[in-house]
Amino acid sequence: MISGEIFVGLRRDQLERLADESNARRVKLSRRDLGPAIGAKYDGGTTIAGTMVIAHLAGIRVFATGGLGGVHRGGENSMDISADLTELGRTPVAVVSAGAKSILDLGRTLEYLETQGVTVGTYGESNDFPAFFSAKSGFKSPWTFKDPRNVAEMMYAADQLKLQSGSLIAVPIPAKYEEAGLAIQKAVDQAVYATPWILRRVVELTKGRSIDNNVALIENTSLIGGRIAVEYNKMLANFESPSSAVS
Repeated sequence: MISGEIFVGLRRDQLERLADESNARRVKLSRRDLGPAIGAKYDGGTTIAGTMVIAHLAGIRVFATGGLGGVHRGGENSMDISADLTELGRTPVAVVSAGAKSILDLGRTLEYLETQGVTVGTYGESNDFPAFFSAKSGFKSPWTFKDPRNVAEMMYAADQLKLQSGSLIAVPIPAKYEEAGLAIQKAVDQAVYATPWILRRVVELTKGRSIDNNVALIENTSLIGGRIAVEYNKMLANFESPSSAVS
């Protein structure tokens, strides 16, 4: 968002404006913030929840990101639960991510997604649910999607059933970055549960390796998300039915 106007895709100068830490009118935008920020003509970048709202309005059925928000550690008492999870339960957009952020309570995050009726699946051969910097969190996804076509068929079937809920495609970190991911997870466990501070501290403790891993995660989810979008739109163009359908 630039001066209260929503953009889907940004020019370089707009990206630099949003990255400028001296910009006092720059805010983080979730669903609840879109109306006030437009009215007050603020600048801002969207959370996954905010992005889902805008993507749905723009007719975008799938997008890629890094890590999903979720239930924070101690969330059973604090009720600190990301709006990303609620949005996935009510907006029909597929989110391709590297799982949920490793600072979260991943078990409760998956339970909350189940409560919201969100389809969750790991991309690849394993059903291990990834934890952002690590391919394995110790938790399992209820579904496995082996290729982009498999995901596209799920999305298409959900459309036919008019489920009106989103889906989470969890993509494990590339194998060559997994060893560094273990060191990063150790640093996360040493840090405080405050996201802006924790990210800076993790960079310090891992001597910058977390930045490389973040870039690798985004590149990987974007590549797979793009392939899923291609397969889904092929199905729409050809009016194909999924290999298994309601009759």
